[in-house]
Amino acid sequence: MLGEVFGVAAEKFMELQKSYELYQARGVVQADPHLARRASLFGALPVGEMIKRRWIDADDVKQVARVESEIARFFGVQTPSEIPVLPHAAKKTDVDGPVAPAQMAWLFRVKHLAREMVVDRYSSESCREAIKALSGLLSAPEEARHVPRILSEAGIRFVLVESLPKAKIDGACLWLGETAPVIGMSLRFDRIDNFWFVLRHELEHVLRQHGRIEPIIDTDIEAAGQDVPEEERQANEAASAFCVPKKELDSFIARKQPVFAERDILGFAARLRLHPGLVAGQLRYRLKRWDLFAKHLVKIRYAVSPGAVVDGWGDVAPVGH
Repeated sequence: MLGEVFGVAAEKFMELQKSYELYQARGVVQADPHLARRASLFGALPVGEMIKRRWIDADDVKQVARVESEIARFFGVQTPSEIPVLPHAAKKTDVDGPVAPAQMAWLFRVKHLAREMVVDRYSSESCREAIKALSGLLSAPEEARHVPRILSEAGIRFVLVESLPKAKIDGACLWLGETAPVIGMSLRFDRIDNFWFVLRHELEHVLRQHGRIEPIIDTDIEAAGQDVPEEERQANEAASAFCVPKKELDSFIARKQPVFAERDILGFAARLRLHPGLVAGQLRYRLKRWDLFAKHLVKIRYAVSPGAVVDGWGDVAPVGH
């Protein structure tokens, strides 16, 4: 069923099918009418993880009928074969690849949680004002605690949902209506530079109303050297400039290359009122030296989570069915 919808082979259940056929040949068991359905369903979606995360109400993956019913409810359809494609603009690893089932599930979880939120009225002007306010929070990770409030006051729903295994989504922009944008983030990389880059990237999608009609799959933060759609180029440039102004970074690199001393990075960051991790992140990307300046890439989830709607990392966000 879902295997046909998504075009995903049920590799996880190849061994199960093989064992079943072996036992059947030996006359050990009777034919199992649920086996094909189970392989099709589970081969596409991370059902076990969705049960564990309490996204669907089932006790065990063996409850095939129950799982099918819950999967349909989760995606808002009558049967799993009717699962739609959700319009979104996501910051993920595969630039041109289709939306994988795990990614689809993650996006729908973000959508479910966003629907429960009450925020102020959105406008393009409120989005610009939010970006301006956020630009004053870049000096320390603790300042990220203000992010959920600022976005809510701008009419932007902000949701943190831990990524599913192999989903590889960093963040996404989707819309509940004409004036109801949603930003979902997975904090897959709990680093100050990644957080601010992805957030500003998604805000550019919101500002330009990307992802409202057809899915826009974005390149990963460290894969921008590839050809990307115009929407992604715009969002990446806005995010980079937000973290460290381009002219400032260009000048710093020109003056200090090939040696970037610790005191120079700290002084440069202090002058721009930025955390050194933002400078470090942009330098690593520009130089393609992912081994440098790692000590400055401090964690940030602890600061932003308390005021946000959070699902994952041991917590289950309440959501109505």
